[in-house]
Amino acid sequence: MKWNEFLRAVDLYAGIGGWSLGLRLAGIEVVASYEWWQPAIDTHNGNHGGSVGPVDIRKLSLDDLPCDIDLVVGSPPCTEFSYANRGGSGDLAEGMKDLVKFFEVVAHLKPRFWAMENVPRVADVLEAGFANRKHPLYRFRHLGARIEVVDFSEFGAPQARRRCIATNIPFEAIRALESKLKPKTLGDVISALAAEETIVDPVWGVSLPAAKLTEMETEVPLGPEELRMNRDAKVYHSVYNNMAFPDLLDAPSRTVTATCTRVSRESIVLADPKVAGSFRRLTVRERGCLQGFPITYQFYGRSFAEKAKMIGNAIPPTFTYLLSLAAKGVTLEEFEGLDAVGLTLSLPEKLAPITPPDQEGRTYPLSRGFRAALPNLRFKSGMRFDLSNDTSRPSAAWRVRFFFGSSKDIREVDLDGSTIEDLHGNVLIGGALRCAAADMQSMERDLRATTPQALQSIWARKSEGRGPFALVDELGELAATVHTLIEEAIGDDEKVAIEVENYILAIAAAASVDKPLVSASKLRKYSSWVLAGMIVGDWFNTLDWHQLDKQLFKSRARSPQEALQVFPVPA
Repeated sequence: MKWNEFLRAVDLYAGIGGWSLGLRLAGIEVVASYEWWQPAIDTHNGNHGGSVGPVDIRKLSLDDLPCDIDLVVGSPPCTEFSYANRGGSGDLAEGMKDLVKFFEVVAHLKPRFWAMENVPRVADVLEAGFANRKHPLYRFRHLGARIEVVDFSEFGAPQARRRCIATNIPFEAIRALESKLKPKTLGDVISALAAEETIVDPVWGVSLPAAKLTEMETEVPLGPEELRMNRDAKVYHSVYNNMAFPDLLDAPSRTVTATCTRVSRESIVLADPKVAGSFRRLTVRERGCLQGFPITYQFYGRSFAEKAKMIGNAIPPTFTYLLSLAAKGVTLEEFEGLDAVGLTLSLPEKLAPITPPDQEGRTYPLSRGFRAALPNLRFKSGMRFDLSNDTSRPSAAWRVRFFFGSSKDIREVDLDGSTIEDLHGNVLIGGALRCAAADMQSMERDLRATTPQALQSIWARKSEGRGPFALVDELGELAATVHTLIEEAIGDDEKVAIEVENYILAIAAAASVDKPLVSASKLRKYSSWVLAGMIVGDWFNTLDWHQLDKQLFKSRARSPQEALQVFPVPA
């Protein structure tokens, strides 16, 4: 095959045109594109001059497809396969319908080449399907699928985005072209788009006067509450790995997602270089550039959220361009880089509508939920103490709760006052409790200045005052004080330290009911911290401040006497 060979392609699940842009830049004719979501169709048509209409691809008749097709590409919906969807509990059978439809089209058209993109999990689905006679995909095993999970940052996009690529195009041919690409970073994009006079696309090289660059409307900076919630979700998440906050500029960005709010673990957050201590999220243009779309590309959504969704669902045209060149047999020596073709790009006649970015919420319903892990009591893998509210009652209920286990097997210990009852008679730990009494009384006096419902009103922005995050921090500080007193009480007495560990394990075992105990090693490792957290949680949850009946708490199926047998009073 030659560089100038003429190829005809069909684009299934076309979205906003990530596949079509790469194909067309490589000189491949896109004979037909199929998509169902109208905002994506508007963007596809606006940039490619087409007249694509909404189509339910599942119901697409194979007889209505064009003939003599050399290449079939597409990105079937990934929602049901994504681990971001209900923790990976999507309807796999529902998602399978689109995979089957894609391969039915390929099998019907019999193109020389085909390629499909999806979330990484689909790689396992495809491999299992092609190997299992009873699987719906087994009948397509003859299509010669080569399945890999790739990172698009290695193929020109300034974004670390891992995706499954299944194709019969040799991966060696695609990877051979990437060696001519210079890695791009989040900082490359941010600085390039901030130029004052001429904007030079950091990926494609095309330039525009700064006045003609669209989609650069910035959100108001994150407020103190939003900043706290974003930082906690990224740096102190109780289950998932930590993220950098703010996002690092000297590396490809994290994955640009389709759904994210001003308070979200997934949001990419920048430190504003113009205002010290100020942080903001990405503009639409920055999102598009990180996804590999040129600065000339327009996003015809009706809102900021709609544009963010269409960009987050797209495939980077940087990758689709390289794949298209590989299909045409272009060699590394013939490949001139992205700039060579990028300089041919220009703005479409109609520019995208201006859509105001999201703003910080001014007020929320009184039912607004709250949950935040206590500082000093976050142990990862799901084990943590947190403060949360319950608005299902006439008066808001605020409780400290203790969770342990794993991300897929979380268990809870009720903090109902039993631990403090257990330990008051203990010579060592009981003494530590009495030493902490002054701090507890001081905090209780502060709480009397408000009520649970007043705290809820502040959280809903219906009134002003010290909100629940201040309470979270105070409880975390109190836990640190109690922990210091416990450590001083234990001292170098290894026997007592072991007794504390066994006491914590006994409580966790009782909370596990008929299940085997989990996280025993972590409970042992942090036993003195867990004990401090249980004491603080017990104390807070049983304050008269709550004005709650005792039936709020479930029984832990153990008595103080039983616990004291595990953690006896030293002679």
